[in-house]
Amino acid sequence: MAAVMALEQLLESRQVWRGQPRGAPAELATHPTGHPALDARLPGGGWPPAALSEVLLAAPGQGELALVWPTLARLSQLRQTVVLIAPPHLPHAPAWAGAGVSLGQLQVVHATPREALWAAEQCMRSAACAAVLCWPGHADDRALRRLQVAAETGQCLGLAFRDARQARNPSPAPLRLQLDAGQVRVLKCRGGQAPAQPLPLALAH
Repeated sequence: MAAVMALEQLLESRQVWRGQPRGAPAELATHPTGHPALDARLPGGGWPPAALSEVLLAAPGQGELALVWPTLARLSQLRQTVVLIAPPHLPHAPAWAGAGVSLGQLQVVHATPREALWAAEQCMRSAACAAVLCWPGHADDRALRRLQVAAETGQCLGLAFRDARQARNPSPAPLRLQLDAGQVRVLKCRGGQAPAQPLPLALAH
């Protein structure tokens, strides 16, 4: 499978190493989103550590990259690996570099929709990736739970971009955000109550 070959090539080239899951410390540091107005509304002040977070949107291009770029830039500048699993569009390198992401720490895994969930799970579980981004199209509760467990095991920041229509369905992800009409709404957040009012996306930038 294409995803298997891509992962094996990364491992063989030592761009990503196959680590052992680390023992979980008493408390892991939250990943700030880089958007102070949003961080102020999230328990812990950012993305939950070692967990899967969902970003729900009507279609790609709703500001989701601007939402995650500050975090990815910080992680990559610390020489930590960021992996994109089957993104809907080929990443535009100048835009990512302009956002501060170190391209040398950015890896892209090409996979079919069927392979993508498996590839995302393996990368999250590997303990070799600081952040893994995926776009699961038809993931059921069981598949999402596997991603959540993989993120916990590998102490990885997992980010899943999904269709906004999935907001009506339950999810094991500790954090669920929805982007719509220039706003970001917190639908679910572990350790606190989701704010009732959406946040204008301009404030989060």
